[in-house]
Amino acid sequence: MSDDQGEFGAVLRDLPVWENGLAAFDADDVPGRPMTLFRRWFVEAAAAGQTEPHAMTLATVDTDGLPDVRTLLLHGADERGWHFASHDTSAKGRQLAARPWAALGFYWPAQGRQVRVRGAVSAAGAEESRADLAVRSTGALASALTGRQSEVLDSAEELARASEAAWERARADPDAPVPAWTRYVLAAEEVEFFQGDARRRHVRLRYRRTAPDGADAPDSADAADGDWSRELLWP
Repeated sequence: MSDDQGEFGAVLRDLPVWENGLAAFDADDVPGRPMTLFRRWFVEAAAAGQTEPHAMTLATVDTDGLPDVRTLLLHGADERGWHFASHDTSAKGRQLAARPWAALGFYWPAQGRQVRVRGAVSAAGAEESRADLAVRSTGALASALTGRQSEVLDSAEELARASEAAWERARADPDAPVPAWTRYVLAAEEVEFFQGDARRRHVRLRYRRTAPDGADAPDSADAADGDWSRELLWP
C-alpha cells in the first residue's frame, strides 16, 4: 500500500459524521408544498452558518444515456420551480436541450440536511435570461463573456488572454449581451427532504406531485405548482 493511500484511508475512517448539532425535524408538522419547506430549510441553513447554502449539484443525462453531474449555484426558487443558469452551448445546456429532465441535490452538513429534487427543465425566455445576468457581478459577466464552456482549452495562457479581454468589456459595458446565456427552471415532480440523526434514525420525507382525477401529470416547467402527496421513506 502506498503512503498516500494509507494516509487517505486513515483520514477517511476517522472523519466524524453527524455527532452533534443536528437540526430537529418533525415530519408531521410540514407545509403542504415542498417549496415552502425548502425555503424554510434554506434560510435556516444560512442562519446556521452553512457555507454557500445556494451551492447545489445538477445531474443530467447525455445523448448516450450516461449520467453527468456538476456543482453550480441556485439563482431562485418560486412557484415555477428551482432556477439556475448557464450557456446553452455548454455540456449541460446541450444535454438539457436533448433530454429536458434533471435532478438537483443540496447538502447542508451544518445541520445534517439534504434536499433532492427531480423534474422537467425548461429554458426561460431571452428577456428573463438577460435579466438574470444583469443582476450578477462584473466577474460573473466576464466569465459569461469568456464563453466556450466545456470546450477543450489549449493552454492556461489562452484562458488568461480571453478572460482579461472579457473583464475589460464587462467593466466598459455592464449590459454587454451574451446570447447563449440561459436561465433554466426545474419544475419538480419529486422533492425529498433528508434530516440526519446521530443514531442513524434519519428522517426522509418525500413529496410527490399529484394530478387531479382524469388529468395527466404535468410534464414541463410551465406547469403551475399543484397538489402534493407526502410519504416517509426508510433511511
